[in-house]
Amino acid sequence: MKPTLTRRAQNPDISSTANKSSSIWLKDNGCPLETVPIRRITKDDLIRQRDIPSPEGTFESPLTNLAIVQIPYDPNNKFAGAGMSASLWNPRIESQQHTACRLKIQKGSDILQVGWRAGNIHCFNTLCPGFIIVNRDFPVDASFDNFQHRGDKSASEITMFIDRDFVNGNWWLLYDESNVEVGFWPQKIFTELRSFADNVEWGGVAYSEPGVPEPPMGSRCFPIGDPNYDAYCRRFNVLNDKGETIHIDKTNVRVDDPNHYGLKDVPHWRGGKYQHMAFYGGPGGFETLC
Repeated sequence: MKPTLTRRAQNPDISSTANKSSSIWLKDNGCPLETVPIRRITKDDLIRQRDIPSPEGTFESPLTNLAIVQIPYDPNNKFAGAGMSASLWNPRIESQQHTACRLKIQKGSDILQVGWRAGNIHCFNTLCPGFIIVNRDFPVDASFDNFQHRGDKSASEITMFIDRDFVNGNWWLLYDESNVEVGFWPQKIFTELRSFADNVEWGGVAYSEPGVPEPPMGSRCFPIGDPNYDAYCRRFNVLNDKGETIHIDKTNVRVDDPNHYGLKDVPHWRGGKYQHMAFYGGPGGFETLC
């Protein structure tokens, strides 16, 4: 199934082959033709899946802390997609904790989220129904092995997009700047997102079970506005209802717990196109080492 996506139409010179230097890609040309990679499910996976709340409940509960930027809400917003690049970090956390960086699009109760996460309390995997994998080289919910550390001069990044197919209404996950098609959520599983989204947000998320300290987020340090030291999201963009890519200039900042987490919103980082950046992070309920 080949989608009809305006992002690729706007960038016809982009190669369909992604940079496969990261270990997340399968080796030796991936799976055989007409098959896709699906991670082997363990007993522990099923136990965790039984015990965790739904994504909506998890990320909107009082036990969740957000450090995000979001497009100002307007019921007349009509977004057909969104994208970001995000630095990869591996904060050390304990059991019953979860920390993540995400791109989220939403309308009403329908939510789509992509990004990276650390921890075992999650629903970002192929156990959750609805997502159809089409790429035989890219294992959804695989592990990254390249992470950024404070002071690194070059960042380890992922680039991801969620775009709506204007022909059939499916929502596609695209990876890398070359817009590699990973898979899609069929239109028929949605109620509100059968058309366009009206809310988009980017940034950090932290969650812990009752009685468990808040986990660290990002680099484990409050952001100082330096990509060599902070976790960040950048290159914010959305597609309007005509499929045109628009730069995001005006955003609202939300930090639920400023005692434990922070965010610096920089709409025009060094003057580059689509260089809106958000630096986020914090120690959570642990002692800061910064």
